Amino acid sequence: MQGSSEDRGEPLNSESADRIRKEAIAVALAPFTAEMKLVDVIDLVAYVRTEKHANISDLIKSSAELFFKEGTLRYGMGANVELDWDTTPTIGLDLEFFNMGVWVYLTLILSSPDNALNVAYIEFTGSNADDEEEDNTQRLLTALQDSRL
Repeated sequence: MQGSSEDRGEPLNSESADRIRKEAIAVALAPFTAEMKLVDVIDLVAYVRTEKHANISDLIKSSAELFFKEGTLRYGMGANVELDWDTTPTIGLDLEFFNMGVWVYLTLILSSPDNALNVAYIEFTGSNADDEEEDNTQRLLTALQDSRL
């Protein structure tokens, strides 16, 4: 990014750090998201509507194990479906990412043609209020990189 504060060596502000973090999470989860889109939508809707959380968890685990170290990306035990006669189905799956002391709580939104990620919260264990945005952003980037197979 030409002319950004990152290029000039200035500290990241909260907005810049937030954008960088969300983009990094989206890039890291892109292959997993594509794999989840291979699940039969009818089955996934049925599991969500009938609250078959163990089945949803198994689908997420089997998709995640192709790209992430075991246990780093898991089902957050929450899901929802928006399904109507005149709209494309939209499925929201709560996910938790944990690696190297970094927790990310997010919702993966599966739809067509586009998917989305809603990052609810990022927790950096062992950090304090004095930690720089840059330090925590780097911790997230390192944790995401380390979690990949």
